Amino acid sequence: MDHTPDHAEGSLLTDHLRDLTIKDSTSNDDDLTFQSSTDDVQQQSLPLWNRESVSQSATARRRRRLAMNTQHTEMHSSYVRPTEDIFNANDSRIKEDIIGIVMQYLSDEGYHASQAVLYDETNVKWKEREERTIEVKRLKKAILDGDWQEVEKLCTKPVVKNHRSFLYSIYKQQYLEYIERREIQKAFTFLNKRLKPLEHLQTKPNEFKDLCYLLTAKSIQEAPSFKNWEGIMGARENLVDQLQSMLEFETADRNGNRYIPPNRLLTLLRQAVAYQIEFSRYHPKVAPAVNSLLENYTSFVIPNASSRTLMGHRKNVKCVEFIGEEGREIVSGSSDNTLRIWGTETGECHAILEGHRSRIWDVSTTAQGRSVASASGDGTVKIWNLKDTLPICAQTLTGHSGDVYSTRYHPNESHIVTGGYDKTVRLFDIVTGTTVKTFSGHQLAVTKTIFNPLGNLVVSGSKDNTIKFWDIVSGLCIRTISSHLGEVTSVEMNSSGTYLLSSSKDNSNRLWDVRMVRPIQKLKGHQNTSKNFIRAKFADNNLIVGGSEDGVVYIWDQETGEVLQKLRGHNGVVYEAGWNAKQGMLASCSDDQTVKVWYYDEKVNLFITKTHTQKK
Repeated sequence: MDHTPDHAEGSLLTDHLRDLTIKDSTSNDDDLTFQSSTDDVQQQSLPLWNRESVSQSATARRRRRLAMNTQHTEMHSSYVRPTEDIFNANDSRIKEDIIGIVMQYLSDEGYHASQAVLYDETNVKWKEREERTIEVKRLKKAILDGDWQEVEKLCTKPVVKNHRSFLYSIYKQQYLEYIERREIQKAFTFLNKRLKPLEHLQTKPNEFKDLCYLLTAKSIQEAPSFKNWEGIMGARENLVDQLQSMLEFETADRNGNRYIPPNRLLTLLRQAVAYQIEFSRYHPKVAPAVNSLLENYTSFVIPNASSRTLMGHRKNVKCVEFIGEEGREIVSGSSDNTLRIWGTETGECHAILEGHRSRIWDVSTTAQGRSVASASGDGTVKIWNLKDTLPICAQTLTGHSGDVYSTRYHPNESHIVTGGYDKTVRLFDIVTGTTVKTFSGHQLAVTKTIFNPLGNLVVSGSKDNTIKFWDIVSGLCIRTISSHLGEVTSVEMNSSGTYLLSSSKDNSNRLWDVRMVRPIQKLKGHQNTSKNFIRAKFADNNLIVGGSEDGVVYIWDQETGEVLQKLRGHNGVVYEAGWNAKQGMLASCSDDQTVKVWYYDEKVNLFITKTHTQKK
């Protein structure tokens, strides 16, 4: 097994995070992630390409842009994750903070009308304010009168419900009154039922112990915590004063008297982006210009070296995929009838999934990485539950007659679409395990099935040289593409659903404009004429990766259609390769029974192709 080369530990951004700023890019190249100065680009010593070739010079320019100045670091093994546990989004204080921060931003940017509308909408309405005032008056009167049943009822209202410390004070008052009247049995029962669960809210270190002591004391003042007890009426008045102080503090917060630091929203956003950059695999030596906040920042570099070779399968490996968006594990399917789960960082085999009676043609994982679906030559699709320590087969889907070549989860993860030798596309309900819909129309085996990002369409590729679009509700074929000269071996859509990528046994991968239904790029250089199945996928939104019968992983520039990178290392057909943005790595599977993990090594030539070699 290969091992990842040693690299300098730590982040080069640490000194920059505090002052990191997000600025608008002045570049016209939408695909740029990092910005470098002109001197930085010149220092990369890029070779001069044949200027007579328009396509080659275009490729050279793209290579300069993609030759990002980065340092590879190992992923942090543990860090604070931005989960719901960080803060309670339903907490009234948090909600008020968010509104206050948004209002500050609107004011700073001159959106005063919008600020006024937001202020009116978030203020307590007059009716609600009146109801609240009435409830407070009733509560004060009930406390002074000792009407504890009424107090109990009012404690379920918002005015007190979320203030457990005040609730503790109310119960403490009731208990002390039982003691004062020498109703010891009632006091004992009340102590265990009401006060014991709130013991952690005691206002003095030994207060609860003193409350217990009072069950045997002659007077309340004997207990150190209550030596200043003023009697029943005096204590009730103090309790009412405590309620009033609590409400006044709340009102001050609600009226916006809490201090909000200047530019608070932008500060928080910059901190969030800096956090994302800090925990990305590749750290830029020049602070990146982030041009959008709609997606999390991910570093992207072109892989140029193999970090690990995952060995264990006894026959060729037909499919591979990173598990979930995090990609901390990789799943592979083989002709040895098994799936294997691998650790991305360590390369260790975490589990072997057995149960299929024939080769595994395809795998698919959910976004959170909680389950894996596998399509097999035994005519079934198995759903594997990865939430437990030992993965188990939670469901076996049947219905196809013959090999199942493809499987893919629906975006909402409740359904799966499959395609197979029987020429049909099937939609399964994962929970019930039943076929919801069958799409018929292909003349030969269906080799690949996917959903569009919205989940309302199914796209299928077939050995009959066609690609079909199916309406998921009606089951009708709404569009057919018949431009390929060979069997279609795979189809994929980009994250926005604007482009379709297809692979075919005519030695080409094609990029299609989905809206216009026309090819906009033809990707060549690889070999795909005979093996089942050579597939290609999107990597980032600018590059395309795919397998080849010559044992090389190919990386194409989506814009120019040129080959940017050839990754050599497999000793047999490469069936497919997939990119994981979070890990910043590429995984490929091959006829040589291995899975390889590829990454960017700054010590190795960045671009390695047959005709040109460009140093980083």
